[in-house]
Amino acid sequence: MYVEHPMTRMSKPILVTGGAGFIGSNFVLEWLACGKGPVVNLDQLTYAGNLANLANVYNDSRHIFVHGDIANTKLVERLFAEHRPFAVVNLAAESHVDRSIHGPGDFIQTNIVGSFRLLEAARAYWIGLPEGERASFRFLQVSTDEVYGSLEPGAPAFQESHRYEPNSPYSASKAAADHLARAYYRTYGLPVLTTNCSNNYGPYQFPEKLIPLCIHNALAGRPLPVYGDGQQIRDWLYVADHCSAIRRVIEAGQPGETYNIGGYNEKTNLDVVQTVCKILDELKPVAHHSSHIAPYASLITFVRDRPGHDRRYAIDARKIERELGWRPTETFETGIRKTVRWYLDNTNWVSNVTSGAYREWTVKQYGDRVV
Repeated sequence: MYVEHPMTRMSKPILVTGGAGFIGSNFVLEWLACGKGPVVNLDQLTYAGNLANLANVYNDSRHIFVHGDIANTKLVERLFAEHRPFAVVNLAAESHVDRSIHGPGDFIQTNIVGSFRLLEAARAYWIGLPEGERASFRFLQVSTDEVYGSLEPGAPAFQESHRYEPNSPYSASKAAADHLARAYYRTYGLPVLTTNCSNNYGPYQFPEKLIPLCIHNALAGRPLPVYGDGQQIRDWLYVADHCSAIRRVIEAGQPGETYNIGGYNEKTNLDVVQTVCKILDELKPVAHHSSHIAPYASLITFVRDRPGHDRRYAIDARKIERELGWRPTETFETGIRKTVRWYLDNTNWVSNVTSGAYREWTVKQYGDRVV
């Protein structure tokens, strides 16, 4: 049976959904920088989707941006027919746990209904491909370690075979999408791959998440909210490492398989915030004329914990290293320094995304939680 050579695949477009978001925009920029071929970028541009993330490829003919929803079946079918991508990377998702607690409906619509309709459109397109193209087509469902639930201290890290035990509307919606992706492989033969990653951080992350929120608040002299006792543990993955792992899975991953992607950097939330503060003390010391002259760590404020807050996540990424030869290149120490430096060098980007709506949300989320 004829199977296209990988280099032939890479000359064709790839369809990336959610490509104006945090991970998506980093992936698009790096994919193009690596010369992998054209990108069809479908993004609905909700609050966390930002075309400014893609300013460096505004005039790049290899980047085709389409404003739209993955749940719009006619639009997605048209994109498949017009551009004939060799792969789909589904990064479109509502992804913030706190927002899913306040309003789970959007998470059900995008993460479950949207993923279902995208899978359906991909299946119809894939069935109609010539034999060689059908054999080399890939659908990558990008997911999260949160679908596995919470780990006890000292328990082994999540492996790909770990039972799904989601504890928030967000993680439940992602778990449902993962199950749909698996079912489309098992039932229809659609060549699906799934990745479950740990906590990402790096450039272009919307400042509702822990690290950019702390950088943003610290520079403004505002409290740095830390949930509960701050001892929740996460495995931190620099976003460029995640992007390189996704590329590797597209190139060499086996259909039907799941690959956990982690950074080998387990840190408590409090450790992360304190590390950010120390780097800011070094790179952006507080001016003497400021009303706030103490170290940034003095701004740390413990707030009432959120409902259903998982205590620990940890990823066992040995499978992707063993089978595909991928391993992260950044330690937390190198990655967090790059991240803080990026936010200091891109204050205009932060100012543009922290709109009135963002400020209202932070007041709603943290304002009544101080303990």
